[in-house]
Formats: sequence, C-alpha cells, structure tokens
Amino acid sequence: MSEIDKRNRLSEEEPFDYQITKKGTVVIYYEGKQIKTVKDREAERLIARIKEVEDNLTAVQLLLAKITGNFKRGNEKFGKNKRK
Repeated sequence: MSEIDKRNRLSEEEPFDYQITKKGTVVIYYEGKQIKTVKDREAERLIARIKEVEDNLTAVQLLLAKITGNFKRGNEKFGKNKRK
C-alpha cells in the first residue's frame, strides 16, 4: 500500500475536480467547492502534468491534492459555540 494515500480516499471518493478555462487558468474544486485558482506558469505546468497521467484517476487526484497544499486547517468546521 502506498504511504501517500493510506486510507485510499483519492481513488475511491475522488474529492477533487478541476476546470481549465479559456485563459489557461485551472480552477480546482474540492467536493464541489472552489478552493484554488492556478494561473500563469504554474497552470501551464499543472495542465502538462495532468495530460501526462490523465488515464490514471488516482494520479490526477494526487496532483490536485498536492497543488492545493494543506488547505484544511480547522476553519472548515464550525461548532455550536461559535463566537459572534
């Protein structure tokens, strides 16, 4: 088993999705919500890497997960005692 995706979430759930715009930017979604927009050279490199592995869905999911970084840092959950 790979050390990267121990729980096998990327291949089973496929939480990430992407859209390439006419301007060449890449919009990345996590569970239907937009989380990142990649532009310029970084977008060009990402598109090229996605095209290399587009037949392997797990590899595409891994690329998208890596480019988004660690975006979930505690602010995605709101408890009952949220301050107003």
